[in-house]
Parts: sequence; structure tokens; C-alpha cells
Amino acid sequence: MISNFLYYLVAFALILGMLVVVHEFGHYIVARQVGVKVLRFSVGFGRPVWSKRIGRDNTEWAIGMFPLGGYVKMLDEREGAVVPEELHRSFNRQSVWRRMAIVIAGPVANLLLAMLVYWGLFWHGMEELRPIMGSPVAASAAALAGIENGERVLKVGGEVVQTWQDMRWVLISRAVDQDSIELELINQRDEIAIRRLDVSSARADGWEGDALDKLGLSFYRPKVPPVIGQVSPDSVAAAAGLTSGDEILSIDNLPIATWSDVVNTVRSSPGKLLKFEVLRRSERLVVDIRPTQVEESGHAIGRIGASVSDSGISRSELMTTVRYGPLSALGKALDETWDKSAFSLVMIGKMITGEVSWRNISGPVTIADYAGQSAKLGIDYYFKFLALVSISLAVLNLLPIPILDGGHLLYYVLEIIKRGPLSERSMEIGQQIGLALMLMLMAFAFYNDINRLISG
Repeated sequence: MISNFLYYLVAFALILGMLVVVHEFGHYIVARQVGVKVLRFSVGFGRPVWSKRIGRDNTEWAIGMFPLGGYVKMLDEREGAVVPEELHRSFNRQSVWRRMAIVIAGPVANLLLAMLVYWGLFWHGMEELRPIMGSPVAASAAALAGIENGERVLKVGGEVVQTWQDMRWVLISRAVDQDSIELELINQRDEIAIRRLDVSSARADGWEGDALDKLGLSFYRPKVPPVIGQVSPDSVAAAAGLTSGDEILSIDNLPIATWSDVVNTVRSSPGKLLKFEVLRRSERLVVDIRPTQVEESGHAIGRIGASVSDSGISRSELMTTVRYGPLSALGKALDETWDKSAFSLVMIGKMITGEVSWRNISGPVTIADYAGQSAKLGIDYYFKFLALVSISLAVLNLLPIPILDGGHLLYYVLEIIKRGPLSERSMEIGQQIGLALMLMLMAFAFYNDINRLISG
């Protein structure tokens, strides 16, 4: 449990550290380019736990006690006395256009990071699930649309999709403002089918939960026969006498048709005595097995220590590798970054209008959980998550809220319009409003994190 916690903590810390350093380095590099003196580059807030002065400007590079963020402190007459010979290097003495360039450089750096990560992933290639549909939930939108187990999605709303993630993204992004979407699928008999999926239910309660689950969509589960392949020597299955080749006919007198039935029954019965009816070389046997209770993602599940035999389904049938040439990968990366940024803005707008629930806001606990999960899936998934969070950070910082980069940009736009800087009092009031809004946002995020932990 402790090692798992540390694993997730390290995965989260690496992502947070990279994003903060990249964001603040954007501010730093542009400030230096336009001639502004940088006094401190800090990762984290509060008293430094480590610092070192480097360069001709004796800039202090520091790590603060509270690591959720960072800042670049520049020479500024509003924050302290400036010697006459360095006045030209003060931030407040720069033109409004230079100040805007310095402020916007942080979010732009995060967007560039996301684009570079996507570029590398698309160029290197990623193995992902094919968009093959499973049996839809009864009476769900997918079932009413006529979707069948094993059908593979070719197009969503006329857009070609190659992977499950592509299908998911296009479907959700279009469901934001459409009530139904046309799907083009091909079944296992190579027959093309057109299905019209009602997606309005995904918006019914403000996008809370998994939208695909609400539509009744799930990934394809091959109908694998319930035949045991291997039995762990020290498992409860071995103790009960199960061996390779045994076919499970029923559990507690309930018929078993596929290996999924076996898995679902065992997982939901930790510590409960189950009666297995098995077929072994034309002989029917009945054995009692009590699944061992184990912890998985904070929940108790049952295991018996038996695995399925070779189903005959090849990995290539379920997985595909998506790879592009360097130029095509760059174009795809730009599209991906733009689409994700625009979608984030749309969802924030709908959150403000009440169309999207505030419960969708995630705090550091949820982000740390996703960081750990993506790291366990593999380095490709971890970097994909890094790119997504980098885009979210950039979009959040560009919101016109005083205290954020977008708030400062708003000040400068007003300065251009009125042909003069805003009064100190106006900016002070704006900062107080911005601080209150950010504290409220953080409170929502922490509340949602705690609520998710309690509800599972």
C-alpha cells in the first residue's frame, strides 16, 4: 500500500515539476530576451529549501517549501527600490507589448510542450486498442442504435477513427453540441452498417462520470470459452484440484458461458464459498472454492489463481499501432493541441453557464491518481497524460482572472484601450477578486477529490 502511494506520488511530482519548470521558463526566457532582469526563478512557494545564484545577473534559482506552482520574480519598481542604472531593465518600465509577451510566454510554453510530446508520440508510434464495440447495455442509447458486439467503428460523424481513444475523443467533442451522431461500422462479416447514436444522455447531468458508460458503449469482449489454461501452484484453485483444460460449466448453479462470466463471479465473491461444476475429459466434477480476498484500487475483490487458456484471438485483432512520418506527425500534433485547447475552453464556458457540472473539476489528488495510473500503463500513456495536463494548465492560466496570466493580459489590453496604465487601486481590487475566485476554485477541486475518494 505504501509503495503504491509512493509510486503515484513520484509520478505526480514528476509531471507537476516538468509543467511548472516549463511554464516559468517561458516567462524567464522571454523576460531575458527583452532585457528584463530576473531576480529569482522558483519552483514552489514559501521559504526556499534549496537555492543557488547563477549568471551575470546573480539570479537566484530556488525550490520552495510548497511545490504546487512556481514563479519568476523580475526587477520591478513597484516591489522595491531600483538603482538608476538598472531602471531600463525593470519590468514596469517596459512597453505594454513587451510585458504582454513576457506574461503570455508561460502558457505558450505549456502548449509548445504538449505539441512536442504529441509530435514525438505520433512519430514514434503508439499501440492502442482498435475501436471495436462490445455488447451494449440493455435499453441504452447504444442498444437502441442497434450496435452489436464485435462491430468496429470506421467513422464518427464522417471523421475517420483508428483507435478507441480517437473514437472516444471525437464522440465526446461532438456530443457537446449535438443530440445525435452518425457512426459507420463494419461487423465481423465485413458488412458496413450505419448507426445513429443519441448522445443527449451524455449531457443529462452535466457530464458527470464516464460519458461512454452512460451511452452504453464498452470495449469488445471476445466470447472466450471458460476453459482453464494455467493454475498457480499455491492458489485456492490448485488446492481444490482444478487443472489445465478444465471447462467451467456453472458456479453456484448459475450457467457459465464465457471466461468473463467466471472472472465477474469470482471478483465479486471475495471470501465467499463457491460451488464450481467443471467438465474434465467428459467427466463432470463439483468442487468448492473460496476466492482469496485481495485489494485492487481500494476495493476488495476475489481471486482463485487460475487463468484462461489460449483463446485463439491474436493481439493484432484487438490492437493497432498508429504511426506517422515526421511532417505528418507534426501536423497531427498541432491539430491535437488545438482541438484539446478549444474543447477545454468550451467546457469551461459550459461550466460557467451551468451546462457542465462543477463536479468535473479535478484537484491534485485526482491528478496524482491519473498520473500513477497512466505511468503503470506505460511511458507512452504517461507522456500523453503529461501533454493533456499541460494544455489544461495553459488554458487555465489564460483565463481573464486577475492573479492568473490571463488577468494580467486583461490589464494590458485595458491599458492599450485607455492609453495609460490602470490605477494601483483598480489593480489591487482586481487581485483580491482574482484571489477569491482561485480560492473558491481550489475549494471545489479539493471537495471533488475528497468526494471521489469517499464514493470510490
